[in-house]
Parts: sequence; structure tokens; C-alpha cells
Amino acid sequence: MSLRIVSSCVNCWACQPVCPSDAILQAPKHFVINDRKSTECEGSYDVPQCASICPIEGAITNAAGEAMNPPGSLTGIPPEMVAAAQAEIRAR
Repeated sequence: MSLRIVSSCVNCWACQPVCPSDAILQAPKHFVINDRKSTECEGSYDVPQCASICPIEGAITNAAGEAMNPPGSLTGIPPEMVAAAQAEIRAR
């Protein structure tokens, strides 16, 4: 298995209790996923539960390094709309 929790993790504990294989462990800097225990929720859920609950967009990645919960996935607001709004605010 190859999901990873990256350094943007804020140790909020949202992911750890929802992991059906108990593969998420607390580590000194941020939570980590034990590859030997992780099933990526295959056979239990359609999507990895850690990524579906994580409040930090981009904190959980797949084998290719792609965010499992990319920017905009939590808010439903496309990243380009957020960037445009931020640019408009800065311009004021």
C-alpha cells in the first residue's frame, strides 16, 4: 500500500480513528501510515477514509504523490476561484 501522510498534517486526530486497518500511527512530527497494515480501505470502503475525513487539503497522498484530497475538495470551491478572489482582495 502506498498512501502517505505528508508534513502539512496538523495532528488533528481525524484520520486515526476511522482507519479500518489501524494503520495510522502518531509519530513525532505528524501521523504516518504503516504500509504493512494499510489496506487503503479496499474491500471496506470506496475511498480511503483517512483522505475523506482529513481537514487539510493535500495532506494525504497516493503512490504518485498526488493529493487524495486536493485543493477545493473540502470546500467545493475550485482553486482558481480562490486564487482570483485572493488577487481581488490584494488589489483593493
